[in-house]
Amino acid sequence: MARKSRSDRRVDLIDAARRAIIRHGTDGVGLNHVAEEAGLTSGAVLYHYPNLGELLVDAHHAGMERFYELRLKRISGMRDPAEKLVVTIRSGLPHGPDDPDVRLLNELGGAASRNRMYALLLTTLYDRQVSMYQSILETGSALGTFTLADDSLVIARNLVALEDAYGYRITARHPVIGPEEAADLILSYARTVTGNPLKTSH
Repeated sequence: MARKSRSDRRVDLIDAARRAIIRHGTDGVGLNHVAEEAGLTSGAVLYHYPNLGELLVDAHHAGMERFYELRLKRISGMRDPAEKLVVTIRSGLPHGPDDPDVRLLNELGGAASRNRMYALLLTTLYDRQVSMYQSILETGSALGTFTLADDSLVIARNLVALEDAYGYRITARHPVIGPEEAADLILSYARTVTGNPLKTSH
C-alpha cells in the first residue's frame, strides 16, 4: 500500500478535526481529541500541524467551501438566472438536522464572539454569499428575468439571513421545518422580491 503524501495526511487531519469539533465543541476540542479521531498519536498530529489553532481554522474553512465555492461551481454552467437562484437557495440549507457542515458552522458561530479569526471567517463567508446572490439578482434584472422589488444588496442580505435562520431551525430539530419546508419559505420571499415564479421540479 502506498504511503500517503504530506498533503493527503493534512487533508485527513482536517477531516478528523472537523469531526472532533462537532463532537467536543470549538472551545472544548483538544489535540488528543483530533488525534483520536485521526487514529494517530498527538505527536503525529503535531508533526503535520505544529499549531492546533491553525488546524482548527483550516477545518472550519474546509467546512465552509460547500456554502460558497461549491455553490458557485454548481451554478457556473447555468444560463437561466431563475434556475440559478432556485439551486443556490436549495444548496444553502442543511440536508437534515445532523448535517455535519452546518453543525460545524453553528459551532463556529458560537465561538466567533471570543475568537477574532473565527469571526473573520464567518464574516468573509457571509460577504461572499451576499455577493453570490447579488450577482444572480443583478444578472436576472439586466436580462429582464427579474423585476427587483428592492435594492439587490438588500435582497441578497435577506436571502443569506433566511438561509442562516432556517438552517439553524433545521439543526435544532424544529418539528415542522425541514429542508424542503425551509426552501419553500425562502423561495416564497424570493418570488415576491424578484417578480418571478421561480418554478421548481417538485
